[in-house]
Amino acid sequence: MSGITLLDGAVGQELVNRAGDPPTPLWSTQTMIDHPDLLREVHDAYFAAGATVATTNSYTILQNRLQHAGLQGQMAPLMDTAVTAARTARDAAGHGRIAGAIGPLLASYRPDICPPPDKAENLYERPMRLLGEHGVDLLLLETMASTPQAEGALRAASRTGLPVWLAVTVQDEDGTRLRSGEALDGLAPLIERFRPDAVLINCTRPEAVAPALDILKTFDRPYGAYANGFTAITQAFLQDGATVDALSARTDLTPTAYADFAMGWVDQGASIVGGCCEIGPDHIAELARRLQAAGHIVT
Repeated sequence: MSGITLLDGAVGQELVNRAGDPPTPLWSTQTMIDHPDLLREVHDAYFAAGATVATTNSYTILQNRLQHAGLQGQMAPLMDTAVTAARTARDAAGHGRIAGAIGPLLASYRPDICPPPDKAENLYERPMRLLGEHGVDLLLLETMASTPQAEGALRAASRTGLPVWLAVTVQDEDGTRLRSGEALDGLAPLIERFRPDAVLINCTRPEAVAPALDILKTFDRPYGAYANGFTAITQAFLQDGATVDALSARTDLTPTAYADFAMGWVDQGASIVGGCCEIGPDHIAELARRLQAAGHIVT
């Protein structure tokens, strides 16, 4: 059997759920400020569940997002908090890698308002540099919803010298298309140009992942997926200043049900699997159990 990298599940959303505070547009970054000890608990829970990668809580630590919250001078200390929590949990577990998460500029699922690639490259330079300086093992470019959005992030990431994993989000009802409406296979020239170390599908309903993986396997890069547990990305969430209370968690996506999906992705050739929003430690523990029972080596 093959070696499978097991990502953690939701970090930001798990942190928000554990805190129980009213949501803000700054999402889990605000929760990390208010409850810094909770973040270490989240990372510990995922390593205990069997994850081999800790994703830093840095998805929204971006200058434009911090400015809206009046925190424009706090990028460096926030990055330090995010990476330190992941590293100390990894060191306590005695194994694993740290993935430095970078999210979309301005808002998730809104490639229509994303800056063009040349401007995005410049905006991403500092947070990616800080992640590298704090010792992450790789950069994880998450929830890229269009080709230009992915290009801006890849341009900046390629300058860091770190391994890069590109994670794109596809339409919930059509896994062959990015959320921008572009065909997923239209990423091929970008993948050939930048040669990321892995290409992934993330923050999408698990039902949409299988057709997406059929396309990713043509890119000649390691590939995989980590889906979300939302009922849908609502129109209310796509409005300016929206918070996660505009989204609802599924009640049917039990650890067993999610593992069924993820094992199917492994059967399609995925070598990296895990979970995104609303996929928690119990889901990852079940997935780890199923992978090991099937004879896979979890790396």
